[in-house]
Amino acid sequence: MFATHRVEDANELSLQLDSTLQELPGWDVKLETHLPGNKLNSLFENESLLPGIILTDKQHFVGMISRQKFFEFMSRPYSFGLFSMRPIQSLYNFIHPKEFIYPANMPITEATQAALQRSPQCVYEPILVKSASGEYKVVDFHQLLLANSQIHALTLTKLQQVEQQSQIAKAGFRDLQNNYTRLLQNEKMAALGQLVAGIAHEINNPINFIAGNLVHTIDYSQQLLDLINLYQKNYPHPVAEIEDAIAQSELDFITSDLPTILNSMQSGCDRIGQIVRSLRNFSRLDESERKLVDIHEGIDSTLLILHSRLKNQKNYHNISVIKEYGNLPLVDCYAGLLNQVFMNLLSNAIDALEESTLQNQTTTKPQIIIRTEITNDRQVLVSIADNGIGIPEEVQERLFDPFFTTKPVGKGTGLGLSICYQIVTEKHGGQINCLSILGQGSEFIIKIPIQ
Repeated sequence: MFATHRVEDANELSLQLDSTLQELPGWDVKLETHLPGNKLNSLFENESLLPGIILTDKQHFVGMISRQKFFEFMSRPYSFGLFSMRPIQSLYNFIHPKEFIYPANMPITEATQAALQRSPQCVYEPILVKSASGEYKVVDFHQLLLANSQIHALTLTKLQQVEQQSQIAKAGFRDLQNNYTRLLQNEKMAALGQLVAGIAHEINNPINFIAGNLVHTIDYSQQLLDLINLYQKNYPHPVAEIEDAIAQSELDFITSDLPTILNSMQSGCDRIGQIVRSLRNFSRLDESERKLVDIHEGIDSTLLILHSRLKNQKNYHNISVIKEYGNLPLVDCYAGLLNQVFMNLLSNAIDALEESTLQNQTTTKPQIIIRTEITNDRQVLVSIADNGIGIPEEVQERLFDPFFTTKPVGKGTGLGLSICYQIVTEKHGGQINCLSILGQGSEFIIKIPIQ
């Protein structure tokens, strides 16, 4: 006559994102259509949670009558008396209920969407699930919603996990980028250190030799000139041969010009020695640890190295450097690394001014303003500003990203500002920011704790 089968609530199932209707709890209560209508009433009264009854004719599927439709119809006047003793087939034909049959392999989310699109009169009706073997079961719409809600919560959880994994992956990628830039930076500084050491050694030895002997040369030449003056004073009328030799050698010009030449040579030696000291100060070859240093000394050394670029020979527009130095104490820092920051920022400022001049985008004289001061929270502030072409807003957002550059291929690596950011923030616990207005110039501001 009929069979009943019921499983647990949908909330107690372990559903997955791709779970199908086959996994949902359902009822397979069946009645033959030749039985009287009161059999339906008895089943619905005995099973208070039964959403619907499957109707069969000689065990072949005919349709389904839901609890809601059955009691809605039977509550009408005379309906129970008319159909309680008649075959269920008569009631079914009269009601002619609309069934919603879905395949068992249909995803729960898809079935829920389809069920919710039914007409308002049928939206809460149970659904029929048909298996591949042709078997049917009735699934309560409430169970379908519970299952869909569980999958929705599971989806949110999965999304959060994926987002966390994505963040971890991004963090790992950033770490790889940072490690790679550090490796490049270390190689660059090592190569620079070897180059500077070699140059300093090769220049320092001969210049010391020249400078050391130049002192005696100046002294000897002055003694010879004094001796010549003494001869001229005591022998004002030399023989004709000496007078001819004095006239041909232009003794008076040599007497006045020789000290000038020797003094110029002395100045040149001093200048070369200053450059060598600046190179050594910039690279800080012997200083790998933190120590108290003069920030102004590092900036001046960097400017001295860049002196040739400030005197632009291409367009005859020299770049003026304005120093607005404050009264700074010695700062506890990695001097070599900090000098590298100054080198990168000043080089970029010179590049911007050169490009601005070549493109005739400014009528003002190119200049770089370097300002230093102590902030109220006991930090050293170093500002390097130029009046070049400026930086677009969309570029400013990525300035400190590794490998990001707007320079032509072969001119920029995209590592300079990224390395500056790591040196200032990670090595010194400071801050570096950029303020720029397109067409008006850029300003890079560095803040570093004094201690």
